[in-house]
Amino acid sequence: MPNRAQILTWSAVTLMGVAVVMINSASMAVGDGPVDAMRLVTGRTTVYALLAVAAMVAVSLVPIEKVYRWRGWKNPAPWLLLAAAALCGLALVPGVGGTINGARRWLVIELGALKLTFQPSEMAKWALVVALAWWAARHPGALRRFGGGLVPAMGVIAGVCGLVVIEDLGTAVLMGAVGGTLLIAGGARLWHIAAMVPPALGAIALAIVTTPYRVQRVLSFLDPFADPAGANYHQIQMLSAIADGNLGLGNGVAKLGYLPADTTDAIFAIICEEMGLAGAALVVGVYMVMLWTALGVLRECRWVYGRLVVLGVAATIGLQAVMNIAVVTVVVPTKGIALPLLSSGGTGWVMTAMAIGLICAVDRMNRREAAARLPAAQAQTRFAQSKLATSVSASAYPVTS
Repeated sequence: MPNRAQILTWSAVTLMGVAVVMINSASMAVGDGPVDAMRLVTGRTTVYALLAVAAMVAVSLVPIEKVYRWRGWKNPAPWLLLAAAALCGLALVPGVGGTINGARRWLVIELGALKLTFQPSEMAKWALVVALAWWAARHPGALRRFGGGLVPAMGVIAGVCGLVVIEDLGTAVLMGAVGGTLLIAGGARLWHIAAMVPPALGAIALAIVTTPYRVQRVLSFLDPFADPAGANYHQIQMLSAIADGNLGLGNGVAKLGYLPADTTDAIFAIICEEMGLAGAALVVGVYMVMLWTALGVLRECRWVYGRLVVLGVAATIGLQAVMNIAVVTVVVPTKGIALPLLSSGGTGWVMTAMAIGLICAVDRMNRREAAARLPAAQAQTRFAQSKLATSVSASAYPVTS
């Protein structure tokens, strides 16, 4: 019977395996022949998938309980968040940050003919989870105080999300929602969190109304078929691809210049078009298995930090998947947010795989602690059995004077 870490690992590998096949299929153009097997083996997506698996395995071997005990400046959690925030700010600097599809979210590193891109918001998303979990576990009960505990934590969330929201509203909303969840799980009072919701909603509304293309997305969502060749084009093409379902792998039409972002944000529409209900159910099913397994790790963990880390990672993956699928099925306004471990991307795959590795590390710790407790439990059981046997023997053969 595989342990939970193995189930999580194979779930992640399954998603990335589907991604490699579907991204290569979605990348086909008119005139291309069948998908070349060597292209699958040596292509960019395969390389990133292998890097992600290696990163996941490496992080799963980290003794997370020992790292947590490093105090002050020795602990990497606050430094990771600080570095991620600095890189997010650097990506916004003209001439430094790279612009892709009209958004300046990337840092571009050129090494001769090799051009590498790095998305700092992906790092910030996971660094925030680790840092909040570390702070809440290090300061038990502090979050129940509004001024001395909750406000500083909310300030950190607002600061990091403020850097991300300039170019990526969806990821900022995701980070804010997960951050609030961790604060509640860490002991914050519900009415304190509720008091912070109106300012957060106001900030989201301000981010929308001050950006014309975000306003246009909201308006086009309210009437999805008002402008088929303009503002509503993307939504209509996603719905059309889903409606065409089960054309067969490689036989999709939407990817042939009709559907924008077919390998990235809209990859779920391509999966639905080519693999039908079975493909969509496979993807959703793997996510559900992954989340259910993570909740099992959380339930078995006796350590606050471990529980908060697992909750943060599971909430981020689950909520991000829901947001992407909701966008593709036009349940919510269009927003550029990736489908975890499926949408094409290097930074997102590696960072998400590393986060899953953290859950695997917590599971390894749980199993070590369970194995350590087993001899004591067995000894206690034997002692109880011996006492019971003695009691039965004494009652069966009473001592008479």
